[in-house]
Amino acid sequence: MACAQPLDTGPEHPARPAASSNGHTIATRFAPPAGFTRVAAAQGSFGAYLRGLPVKPEGALVHLFDGSLKPRQDVHAAVVDLSVGDKDLQQCADAIMRLRAEHSYAAGRQDDIAFDLTNGFRAEWARWRTGERIRVSGNTCTWARTGKADSSHDELLRYLTFVSTYAGSLSLQRELDRSTPKDLAASDLRIGDVFIQGGSPGHAMLVVDVAVHPDGRKAFLLAQSYMPAQEIHVVKDLQHPELGAWYVLEGDDRLYTPEWTFGWGDRRTW
Repeated sequence: MACAQPLDTGPEHPARPAASSNGHTIATRFAPPAGFTRVAAAQGSFGAYLRGLPVKPEGALVHLFDGSLKPRQDVHAAVVDLSVGDKDLQQCADAIMRLRAEHSYAAGRQDDIAFDLTNGFRAEWARWRTGERIRVSGNTCTWARTGKADSSHDELLRYLTFVSTYAGSLSLQRELDRSTPKDLAASDLRIGDVFIQGGSPGHAMLVVDVAVHPDGRKAFLLAQSYMPAQEIHVVKDLQHPELGAWYVLEGDDRLYTPEWTFGWGDRRTW
């Protein structure tokens, strides 16, 4: 069950980090907790990309895909300024795949963009952008050259719409499982890691920043979409409001987020 007491992080709890109303990115909006320093993120890396995600002005509300408001407006600390589409598709795992693809596209590594569908079929952007498309018949998928070669960003979004239709938390968890060591140590927490429970429903959340304390503790920020499809948002730490939006790795028996609870063993990496 959820802890009823504030997190014991030593003789004193970290001071609540300041959220800058002038910050236009995740990195500039959220200062780390007192005593913590952001871990290094190489230029051009997925971590640097996530830290640099643009956020809407302070006080922005979270909207659903149809333009209506998310029923709960008490869970987010910032809204990422990125389109959600007009279909109920870009939910939790889909939003993570979107960000992963957007980074690879922007970094000039388009051949890295590929995701497994729920049936295990590998949907590769490298083939899609040459004009091949995926035909779905029951549980069987095949490639067919039915489109035109197009590597534009608009076409990338169409590809991701297809992926979101046939992939989700279950497929992403299996995909990440293959590349995640069984003995993934807490100290290995990285920006871009995913907390995920595959299923219907399942949920997935993305680590979008990490900071470290001299004593070895790590603090991190989490972002999510949810059901129905909604704008990606950085979530608050409602269990420990003194930390603002920051969570401390393994500070509690589980990872308690506003709308989902994970075990610490639910973390995966790319």
